[in-house]
Amino acid sequence: MSTTTRIAPEAELLSAELARLKAGERLKLLHERYGKRLVASTSFGLQSAIMLDLIARNAPEIPVVFIDTGYHFPETYRYAEELIQRFGTDLRVYHPTYSAARIEALWGKLWEQGLEGMAKYATLTKIEPMDRALRELGTDVWISGLRRSQSSSRVERPFAEQQKKTLKVYPILDWADAQVAFHMREHGLPSHPLEVEGFVTMGDWHSTKPAADGLDAESTRFNGEKYECGLHLDSGNSDFQI
Repeated sequence: MSTTTRIAPEAELLSAELARLKAGERLKLLHERYGKRLVASTSFGLQSAIMLDLIARNAPEIPVVFIDTGYHFPETYRYAEELIQRFGTDLRVYHPTYSAARIEALWGKLWEQGLEGMAKYATLTKIEPMDRALRELGTDVWISGLRRSQSSSRVERPFAEQQKKTLKVYPILDWADAQVAFHMREHGLPSHPLEVEGFVTMGDWHSTKPAADGLDAESTRFNGEKYECGLHLDSGNSDFQI
């Protein structure tokens, strides 16, 4: 359900420029160039400490949006508080218009209702709140921690791409897993509490499970459905990775 991504001239030039820089330099350039048009996002997942650390070191003025779906693991909420205190993040929390209880009362467990149900769930709990955040903050340049090594579908992803109204940028797009692990160790960054329990990716509690029996990261989400929700409201973004 992802929208088609087009490489606009500005995004193509920016992508080439970012490719020559290190991650911290990319963030500094983005903040200098776009200022208040710029926002980052986080899910407080397994590797979220990386982007929050890089932002704190290089452009702490950048606001960071957290979409609280109402279905995160308790450990994720506690991990979020730990990281916020550590980095002094300018965190902006956005919630779905519908509460978790209201969603289940009206539509049941959407995540168990196939691709159509998952699409509706994504729209209600992730897409609409993020679109609202972009509008209310007056931002149209969105920093995401997406990396090419996380999925085979991202190997050709550029560092910047225009997705309708939003310019989406990926400062650590080219980081391999080994580089992530090294940065975590070098700077003493805390790991997500569920990582030691075998989780290799992190999402809502009802649709994420630990890796076992050779499962790859993509297979631990949504019962192995190869699914990534796409932003299809005002911003028109695809690949909702925060």
